Amino acid sequence: MAAVWQQVLAVDARFNAYRVPNNPQFRTLYIRRRSQLLRENAKEEHDPLVRKEYLKLRAQLLAERYGTPPLSDQGSIKSRSISRNESFDSADMEGRTRRRYQSSSKLSPHGNILEGVVPTHAAEASRAMAGGKTISENYAFAGMHHIFDQHKSAVVRVEFAHDDKSRVACCSMDGQISICQVIPPPATVICVLTGHTSGVTDFAWSVSNDILLSSSLDGTARLWEVAGGKCIRTVEDAAGAEVLCCKFQPSNNNMFVIGTSKCQVSMMNVSTGKCVKGGSSKVLGRILCLDFEPTGKILWTGDDKGFIFAFTCDIATGKLIKTKRITVCESRPVTSISARTWMSRESRDPSLLVNCGVNALCLFRITSPDGGLQLKKKFPIKQKNQIIRSSFCPLMSFRQGVCVVTGSEDMCVYFFDVEKDQKQCVNKLQGHSAAVLDVCFNYDESLLASCDAEGTVIIWSREQK
Repeated sequence: MAAVWQQVLAVDARFNAYRVPNNPQFRTLYIRRRSQLLRENAKEEHDPLVRKEYLKLRAQLLAERYGTPPLSDQGSIKSRSISRNESFDSADMEGRTRRRYQSSSKLSPHGNILEGVVPTHAAEASRAMAGGKTISENYAFAGMHHIFDQHKSAVVRVEFAHDDKSRVACCSMDGQISICQVIPPPATVICVLTGHTSGVTDFAWSVSNDILLSSSLDGTARLWEVAGGKCIRTVEDAAGAEVLCCKFQPSNNNMFVIGTSKCQVSMMNVSTGKCVKGGSSKVLGRILCLDFEPTGKILWTGDDKGFIFAFTCDIATGKLIKTKRITVCESRPVTSISARTWMSRESRDPSLLVNCGVNALCLFRITSPDGGLQLKKKFPIKQKNQIIRSSFCPLMSFRQGVCVVTGSEDMCVYFFDVEKDQKQCVNKLQGHSAAVLDVCFNYDESLLASCDAEGTVIIWSREQK
C-alpha cells in the first residue's frame, strides 16, 4: 500500500511544475500537503486494486489537464521509466569499482593517476554497460520520493551515509541534526540529535557510519553515537570562535579537522578532544568549507575573502603545512569544496568542485601533489548571498559524460555535464520554495537529497516505482 501512494506522489510531483507556474511557493505547499495526506491515508486499510485504479485515473486526468511533460523541457521535473534490474545492477557495479579505484589511486607530480586502473578515452564497453543512455536520460528524475519538514529553520547540510542507500542526515540552524531512513517506504525520522545551543553549520559521517561529527555556531564540535543518538564528546574551540565546518580525516578517523570564524583551521584528536601538535594554522578569512582529497594527504579550505588554501597533512600525526593560496574571487565567499581523484574514464584529471558567491560553480584541475589548482570551467548558477554547496555525482566509469549537481538561490537543483562546452545543464529540478543550500546523492544514485533555506528536505527518486 505504501508503494502505491509513493507512486501517486511521484505522478503529482511530475506535473507540479505546470501547476500555477508563477507561484513556486504554492507549488511546494501543495505537494507538501499532498504528501502528508497520502501518508495518512496509506495507514488505513484499502483494497489495493482500488488504489492502483486511482493511480491510473489520477495520471490520466493530470495528463489531460496539463499535457505530457516533454523530456526536453529543462524547466520541469523529468520523468522516465527505467528497468529496475538494469539500473541497480550497473549502479552497484559502478559503486564497487569506484571504491576500488579511489583506494588504490595516487597522484603524479602532474596530478595524474599512477596506480590503479588508468582512465582512457576508449570507453565504449563502459558505455554499453550503462545501457547506452545519454547523460540526460541518466539524470531524468521520476519525482519526489519524500519530503521532510521537521526542522523550523534553514537546513544547511544534507548527506547520505557512506555506501548506504537508505540513511540520510541533515543539520539545521535550529540547532538539531536529524537522521532519517528513506528506504524502504514510508520514510521516517529515526532520531533527532539535540545538544548544540545554536545553529549547526556542518556535519560528517565517519567511514563506518557509527559516529557523526558536527560543528556549530555555539563554538563547539560534537561527536555523536549514531546508534544511540547520544553525544559522546564535546570539543570547545580554544579561542571561543564559531565552528563553521568540519571533516573527518579520511585515512585516520581518530582525527578530524575544524574551521572557525576566527580564520583558524585545526586538526583535532578524537580520543583526547585536543588539537594535535603542529595541526593548527591561520588563513585570511572565516573558514566556510573544507575537504580532503581521498587519501587525506591534501586539505583545502575556503574562506569568506575568496581564497582557497591548500595544506599537506601528515596522516599519522595530523601536522598541517600550508602550501598554496589560490584566489577564486576576492571579497566573494568560497562556500563549498568537494574533491575527486578522477571523475570518469574520459575525464582523468583529479578535480576540485567549488561554489563561490559570484553566480558560478567552478571546476578546478588539481595540478600538483601539494594542492595546486587551475581553473578548468565555470557553470552559471544563482549565488551571491547564501552558502550554497555542490557535489560530484558518485558513479563513474560506465557512462558517457560526467555530472556535477548543485543548489542555487533561484530555488532549483542543477545538473551540469562537465565535459560539455555548450548546453552544459542536463537537468533542472524544481520544487523548493527557498534557496537550495545543499545536495547529495546516495552511493548508487537512486536517490538525491536537497535541502533549502526554509527547512525543507526533498528526497528525489531517479526511477519510477
